[in-house]
Amino acid sequence: MAEVDPALIYEVLKKIQIDVADIKADIGELKIRATATDEHLSGLFISTTGINNRMDRFDGRLDRIERRLDLTDAR
Repeated sequence: MAEVDPALIYEVLKKIQIDVADIKADIGELKIRATATDEHLSGLFISTTGINNRMDRFDGRLDRIERRLDLTDAR
């Protein structure tokens, strides 16, 4: 059986440890970016909901105006 060099194993383990640390840092950055994206999308959904509510109010107002001016189609 071949001899195992502890120094070689130590060097390999140090490189693996550095790689794992780099991966952890990258994952941390990705989590931050994902959170920012989620927050941005939430803001867009809230904005879209507000716009839809305003459009619904405008639609109701337009219906009332049309009825008042007798501009509606006879159904």
